[in-house]
Amino acid sequence: MSSTRWLRRSGPPRLEFGADYNPDQWPREVWDDDVRHMREAGVTIVSLAIFSWARIEPADGEFDFAWLDDAMDLLHANGILVDLATATASPPPWLAAAHPEILPVDRVGNTISPGGRQHWRPTSPVFRRYALRLVRALAERYRDHPALAAWHVNNELGCHNVHDYSDDAARAFRSWLRIRYETIEALNDAWATAFWSQRYTSWAEILPPRLAATFPNPGQQLDFKRFSSDALKDYLIAERDVLREITPEVPVTTNFMVMGEQSSMNYADWAAEVDFVANDHYRQRGVRSADELSFSANLTGNIAGGRPWFLMEHSTSAVNWQPVNLPKRPGELERDSLLHVAHGADAVCFFQWRQSRGGAEKYHSAMLPHAGPDSDLFRSVVALGSRLHELAPLAGTPRTRARAAIVFDWQSWWVAELDSHPTNRLRYRREAFDWYLAFLDLGIRADVVPLDTDLSGYELVIAPILHVVPAALTTRLTTYVDSGGHLVTTYFSGIVDENDHVWLGGYPGALRDLLGIRIEEFAPLPDDGRAELDNGLTGSLWTDRIDLTATDVEVLATYKSGDVAGRPAVTRRPVGAGSASYVSTRLGPEGLRVLLADLAARAGVTSDLPDDLRGRVELTRRGGFQFVINRTDEPVDISTLSPAHPVLAARGVAVLS
Repeated sequence: MSSTRWLRRSGPPRLEFGADYNPDQWPREVWDDDVRHMREAGVTIVSLAIFSWARIEPADGEFDFAWLDDAMDLLHANGILVDLATATASPPPWLAAAHPEILPVDRVGNTISPGGRQHWRPTSPVFRRYALRLVRALAERYRDHPALAAWHVNNELGCHNVHDYSDDAARAFRSWLRIRYETIEALNDAWATAFWSQRYTSWAEILPPRLAATFPNPGQQLDFKRFSSDALKDYLIAERDVLREITPEVPVTTNFMVMGEQSSMNYADWAAEVDFVANDHYRQRGVRSADELSFSANLTGNIAGGRPWFLMEHSTSAVNWQPVNLPKRPGELERDSLLHVAHGADAVCFFQWRQSRGGAEKYHSAMLPHAGPDSDLFRSVVALGSRLHELAPLAGTPRTRARAAIVFDWQSWWVAELDSHPTNRLRYRREAFDWYLAFLDLGIRADVVPLDTDLSGYELVIAPILHVVPAALTTRLTTYVDSGGHLVTTYFSGIVDENDHVWLGGYPGALRDLLGIRIEEFAPLPDDGRAELDNGLTGSLWTDRIDLTATDVEVLATYKSGDVAGRPAVTRRPVGAGSASYVSTRLGPEGLRVLLADLAARAGVTSDLPDDLRGRVELTRRGGFQFVINRTDEPVDISTLSPAHPVLAARGVAVLS
């Protein structure tokens, strides 16, 4: 868990508001314009110098702080705090030219050239030496500056360089493995190297899972994923420790990327290494993207342990990196921002303050767009700043815990989507998100929580595709159910232990006895395959040939078609004071909505919303306030919930006390 430290600042609590600021992209005369408009918008904080290494250190060991001094002083004079970046995210050309050994290598052996960003190896001792020298110089220079509110380590660690297959990575991987396994015999057992004559006799023989003639060893792949996340965490710690040595009173963070399919960094494991959690989130156009934002913000808040966190980046309107970059519609800028606040964010920031004239992100929206302050977008930014100022009493308050939870496990995500499985169509996060959509559609609040969260306070827990289940987790889940909790898990759960070794005796392995079922063989479906259930629902992707092994198992739905016709599709078993249920096919959000209504009712979990608002709005509680978010593109009458606020605008947000 992260610590309780927040920004170094004085004055009454408030919700912070701002953006990444890149004054080094602009002539000095523009800066005064910037701070004037920042004050107009209500900006309270900016992230500074994120990609400024080449400007700060234009040549090896030659530092130019004059421009940064000027920027820091100007911001302070205008009452704006600085989240000062360590500027290490993108090495300058002179460093890559002098030391090409810092450049990452992909799995086929190609060196990643400079010209973009994040062209550095997380395990490069050469890169680390230069980067930490820069970090130390910045910390020494600005340790006492009154604008300094927090340190921003690097930027989006691992966004483009998480998996490096270089010789540096190979050496670091071997060291990591020696710590994990201690003996080569233990590694051979964990990786099942008796298969395909892969047995190792020396640590020096081990490589990252580079391009191979066929499927690389799955144990090797899993451990390389673990190692890669740990290598970036270790780098984060290295920068953090320099900063804490020199400025122990200044909190340190880095921006996570809890969004979409960003699976490579185990952020639940990283959270303890920062003073407060920060996150970047960008909506990806598609079905129910605003609900995905809610899912990600919910998970971020629970990674933060319920403590306030920092929305470091999102977009005011269009981004620049999707196939088609659509602008946000009226109301979406405020709704997206307040959704994060509803789920615990105490700061709302954007990339970036002033939209760039040149460079790869010049068409990425900003708080101050190309059109200038006389624009609808800037007027919306000003309005948002005013609303956040009004919501200052929320600062520091916790989000109210829900009665239901969805468990999210990075290791199950990693392992369930490895190659050589019954299907390569399985998508872990999509299944978890489907359950979240079902909760939203039923108007039931649910938390999205990391696997190590204490589940005892939740009446209903969904653990979708909980593929990796060590013995200790089996015991923990059994205790939860015995004590009165209601557990629901799904296909491809309980299958392997922490080494990706199958639990023998029939699936779902580690959860077989708890669920009272046994499966001899998986029955995944082809892309066009469908499985009809006797309750009117239709499954896809997966089916199971389930046999009941306990007499008290209730069959909630049976397959009607295909090779599994007549077999159970959904089961529920009373255990102790609780129950354990199993869903053996992908039902999608619509099917899960029907099923979840039944399972939630049996667990005694109900909606806080009136019947007419369920599915149309999202309700979240924080600090004595209720956030009512319109999920539709039409006005919604919310008078049954709040007579004082009879109509909620399309994509609008009401905050009720």
